[in-house]
This record gives sequence, C-alpha cells and structure tokens, in this order.
Amino acid sequence: MVELARILTLNAISATGLRRLPAERYSVAAQVDAPHAILVRSHDMKAMHIAASVRAIGRAGAGTNNIPVAEMSKRGVPVFNAPGANANAVKELVLAGMLIAARNLVPAIRFTDALSGTDEDIERKVEDGKKNFAGVELPQHVLGIVGLGKIGSLVADAAIKLGMDVCGYDPEITVDAAWSLPAQVRKAHSIEEVLRNSDFVTLHVPLIEATRHLIDARRCGQMKHRAVLLNFSRDGIVDNAAVLDALNAKKLKAYVCDFPDSRFKGHPAVVATPHLGASTQEAEENCAIMVVDQVRDYLENGNIRNAVNFPDVVMQRESPYRLGIANANVPNMVGQISTAVAQAGLNIHNMLNKSRKDMAYSLVDVDSAVSREVIDRVAAIPGVVAVHYLPAAS
Repeated sequence: MVELARILTLNAISATGLRRLPAERYSVAAQVDAPHAILVRSHDMKAMHIAASVRAIGRAGAGTNNIPVAEMSKRGVPVFNAPGANANAVKELVLAGMLIAARNLVPAIRFTDALSGTDEDIERKVEDGKKNFAGVELPQHVLGIVGLGKIGSLVADAAIKLGMDVCGYDPEITVDAAWSLPAQVRKAHSIEEVLRNSDFVTLHVPLIEATRHLIDARRCGQMKHRAVLLNFSRDGIVDNAAVLDALNAKKLKAYVCDFPDSRFKGHPAVVATPHLGASTQEAEENCAIMVVDQVRDYLENGNIRNAVNFPDVVMQRESPYRLGIANANVPNMVGQISTAVAQAGLNIHNMLNKSRKDMAYSLVDVDSAVSREVIDRVAAIPGVVAVHYLPAAS
C-alpha cells in the first residue's frame, strides 16, 4: 500500500484548492504528525518547530514574511507562494481607497451617522454641513505607483480607464510585468520622482530589508502637498509615525491602508481596513488552487514554480525514475552529482539544473530504479542539502 503524503494546514485553506489533492494520495488535516508539506496563509511560522519531514511549504498568498524562508533554504525546502492570484482583489480595494479619500467618504459618513433630530432637522444640518466634505474627481489627477508587478499593473490599467494620468517606478520590474504594463504609464526614474508629481501614491512592493520604512519622514516631505498615500502592500513599508506627522502638519491629505495601528484610532485623515486585501472568496480560492497545484507538482514530480527561495525548474518526465536535488550554488556540483549517479551504473536520461542566488536545484531522470545507497551517496556530496527520490506513480 502506497503511503499517503501528509499535508498540514495551519489556517483555513479554501476547500476548492484542497480538493485538488486526491484522497487516494494525500492526507490533509490541521493536526498532522511528521507532515511532508505545510499549507499556510497568515499563521506565524517563525517561532514554531518545523518537522524534519517537511519537504515543501505553500503560502496561499503572495507575502512570505510569516515563514522562516532563510532557515528553509538551508534545509533545501522550497517555499511556494501565489503571486498574482489575489491581484484583482487588491486592485479593487486600492480603487475603493482612492475614491474614499477623493470624496472624503469616511468623515462624511461619520457626520451623517452622528446627526439627530427630526427629518427636517437632519435635512437642514446636511445642507449646512455637506460643504465640509466636498471632494475631487479622479480624472486628470496623477496616480503614482511604486511597484509594477501584477497588482501595480492592474491598478495602473484601471486608473487609466478612470481618466487618471499614471506614473510608475519599479527598478526590479520583470520582462513579463513590463509586457503587461499599459503603454500609457509614464516610467519614473526614481521613487522621488513619483512622490513629487503624484496626487495619489500607491505602494505595491514586498517587505524586505531594502523596503522597510520606504516611506519615511524624508520621503513624506517630498510628496506633493495634500497628496493621498495608499498602502495595501505590507505594514512595515510605511513609517506610521512619519505619516501621522505629515498628516497632522497638513502636508498629506489622507493615509489609506490595510494595516490598523493603535495610533490611527480616531484620526480624521486615516482610513485603515482590517487586512482585507485578499479577503474575497475568489482571491482565497485562486491562491489556494495555485499554491496547492505547485506543492503537489513538487511532491510528485520535483518541479518548482513560484518558490521565493528556489529557481523555477520544470522538466517534462521522460522516465519514471527521477531525483530532485537541492544544493548550494557552488562550482562542480552538477559534475559531482552526475559522477555519483554514473558510478552506481545508472544512465542519466535527462537532466536540468538552474540556480538562484545561493541556491541551485537539479532534476535528474534516470533509466532505472534508484537505490537508497545511491540517494545517500548523492546526499553526502558537500553542498547538497536535500535529495528526494520521485518515482512516477504506478
């Protein structure tokens, strides 16, 4: 009887995604001993014990700040995510945020909610008070986008269709992202150029050391007078204290974000939603489907797509006998692996090796079954951190 692959779920993962793991091959539960893979959304894994049996982690979303990625790399464990699967949900929330700020909707709603008296009293107060909430329309205003990946590109396209002028900055833009970016987007040469010229600024970058407090006191000071700042990316990208100072000084008109902070409570120029960026049924299903498919393909075939710490390595099977090998990206690893396999009398039918920064990964198809002795021999090569034997299902 074939052993079921054990999948641990740390959060509620969409059933639509989990159904893509066939019951005859996978056991999925919130309590699992020695899991082969972990599926997670927001659960903080940095302090938890991650069993030695874990071969893959799948994040049903884009950010992986809640996962100890560097530690997993040392163990040869790919960390998969679902870039772009929740992009439309975030795009819609950004558009809502711009409209909320442009039309002063939150203070206007608070005003009407506080009204009392007869209908005639309320009507009179409305007529007297509505002038305090007059806003602006979006056409002809400039939207600045920092980060032009899938979400940034969708936001740009929607803003252009609303009649806005759009400028964007992304020094790490990929070829695919560049192709999908609307031609009308004016490419800025720096963040500062975006900030100086934009009536609305929206942030769509990952939280890494280089982007922590990307918007600080200095950059708040560079923003256009009475601009609106939107952050539906990650909390740490904005220095909240600096933004509050800019709001209190009337330098900025509003801050709209998805990350509540005790300092924001009751502030008339702050709109903070409770992490709603990907909180739609469609986004949760899309993320789950994408990451489950990636984890399954890795466990069954060793293929890697959208791992944040590994190169993309996808090879069509040409043999039922396959090895997946993770190793440090150092010279002569491919030669040593090939030699170890050849010395065991195995013929290499096909092989693919790719690297990403310090990590490299190889898929090796051979013409006959691989013994435990051969696997151990490859694993003993200095620099190899993980070896998995992946025979095709019979």
